[in-house]
Amino acid sequence: MLAGYILNSSRDNYDYCEIGEDFLGESYPTDEEILGKGKSRKSIADLDAEQLTQFCGQYSDILLRAYKPMCQQLEENGQKELYYNIELPLAYVLADMEDAGMAVNREALTEYKEKLEKQLDTLTKDIYWLAGEEFNINSPKQLSHILFEKLGLKGGKKTKTGWSTSADILEKLKDEDEIVRKVLEYRTYSKLKSTYADGLLAVISDDGKIHSTFNQTITTTGRISSTEPNLQNIPVKIELGRELRKVFIPQKDCVYVDADYSQIELRVMAAMSGDEVLINAFKENQDIHRLTASQVFGVPFDDVTPLQRSNAKAVNFGIIYGIGSYSLSQDIGITKKEADKYIAGYFAKYPKVKEFVDNCVETARETGYATTIFNRRRYIPEITANNFMQRSFGERVAMNMPVQGSAADIIKIAMVKVWERLKALGLKSRLVLQVHDELLIETYKDEQEQVERLLQEEMENAVKLSVPLIAEVHSGNNWYEVK
Repeated sequence: MLAGYILNSSRDNYDYCEIGEDFLGESYPTDEEILGKGKSRKSIADLDAEQLTQFCGQYSDILLRAYKPMCQQLEENGQKELYYNIELPLAYVLADMEDAGMAVNREALTEYKEKLEKQLDTLTKDIYWLAGEEFNINSPKQLSHILFEKLGLKGGKKTKTGWSTSADILEKLKDEDEIVRKVLEYRTYSKLKSTYADGLLAVISDDGKIHSTFNQTITTTGRISSTEPNLQNIPVKIELGRELRKVFIPQKDCVYVDADYSQIELRVMAAMSGDEVLINAFKENQDIHRLTASQVFGVPFDDVTPLQRSNAKAVNFGIIYGIGSYSLSQDIGITKKEADKYIAGYFAKYPKVKEFVDNCVETARETGYATTIFNRRRYIPEITANNFMQRSFGERVAMNMPVQGSAADIIKIAMVKVWERLKALGLKSRLVLQVHDELLIETYKDEQEQVERLLQEEMENAVKLSVPLIAEVHSGNNWYEVK
């Protein structure tokens, strides 16, 4: 499965029948065809002896015969190191993290839920008063009637089914009427309650912990994802969302020790592009966003305003994601013409980045895929599409995959090194969570100093680039306190 994922990360799944088709040219019945689906789906334990023997025998036979051609393709692609040194050992790390789980303060989580319910009740009354009537706030049809027909708000978007009430539309209209701001707030709190408060309460195990599933073969960029529940997506943009982290607590005699990479994707871009200005800035520990503002807006470094720095930050990260002038203009509230000028100014001051981005697109167009530092591939059929929108999407993927994917590879390497060192030193502390560029260790208090040191060392020395990797370490009595 892991090898299949490395060889083609764009597939929906990597079960034995898919492997048989890809590497043996043979067709087999799927798990769904054998076990069924939905509520009527059987478990393997429900199969009789003959069916079980056939199922397991077929599975083993396919994997045994597919092993050689898969190894051969890994060798041809230069991906053996990615498989043997990164993904394969990572499987053991993730299994240990799933087993460890994260303890939850059920009482605190219940209180959090009740707090959200009170907020939602207040917001509901406010919205009814502003609308002049009661209605189903969760109904797009009823909400659109209130906003665009009864209140007559301008700037909406009409679709075949009526006025759109999507988040992006309402965000543009939030300054037009207080009711729109209240509806957006209502949706935020409603999601916090249903997805997180209710959702987390429902999956607390008998041991008082939540044992999330970490998916190693889902994302096309190589990032790890989390499901059942998704602990990587705990909202942090609003304070009430961040407060949810308070319910996650270490076990007795432990604290949480956390470290996250500082601007890892920008550092990776600097290293991969070879841009001397960016490389030197990171080596000298300069404020990279202030530097970019100074370069792009033509003002002395010390005279950069907070707004200029904020806009430069949007440009810095936007370049990584292949942002266009229209999207940038929407993000920071400027005209498309101004956004064009910002992007052009950025590339003029960082020409090696421009060269790198253009090369990524051209290489992907020639080969059909983009690669990371460690030869992880993402195939991009859209890049040669006749349709402009599809082709543009493919070009953006070609720009951002090398940087995002390389950053994902680096955190995986760090995870393996941290986990192995904890084991080698015989420490009781355990790695319990990874969130993008962040690692969290449930740390025994008598091991805290040692864990903090090894966590920082292994993260900062995970790989050697032309720029330093910086990991910032924090500790606390719950997940909220470490950030």
